[in-house]
Amino acid sequence: MLNLVIAEAVNPTLGNLIVVTGAFLILLLLLKKFAWKSVSDILKRREEKIANDLDSAEQSRIKAAELAKERETQLASSRSDAADIIKSAKENGELSRQTIINDAKDEAMRLKDRTKTEIKEERETALTSVKDDVADLSLKIAEKILSKELTGEAHQELIDQYIDQLGTTKHEA
Repeated sequence: MLNLVIAEAVNPTLGNLIVVTGAFLILLLLLKKFAWKSVSDILKRREEKIANDLDSAEQSRIKAAELAKERETQLASSRSDAADIIKSAKENGELSRQTIINDAKDEAMRLKDRTKTEIKEERETALTSVKDDVADLSLKIAEKILSKELTGEAHQELIDQYIDQLGTTKHEA
């Protein structure tokens, strides 16, 4: 030990180096014996936790991608359904429009036919009435002619009366 002290006095740097190295080796041995297992376990647990977190993150990313695809598929399906509903509504609207137009045309034709029939009946009624009036007037004229002798003046008077009665009869009908 004396030699060590002398050597230390001769070369203090070398002595310091030996002492520090020895202390470091003792410290390593103590750490290995008492703390290395604990530190190693802590590091191993940390490594496992990081690996699990990475696996969990990867699974979450995959699941998120699957959900995004599923939502995209559902959205496309919803759009398709909406387009089908709109198309169906347009078709139904067009059918309803055609039905309404056809019904209106049919009703107009029925009204037109009925009006023509009524006009024809009214015309026939009016003609029948005029014929009856002409027949009555003709009979009255014939009576007057038979009861009087006709002169030019009487003949003109008879025609004027006939025209006056014909105008009056038309207004009454």
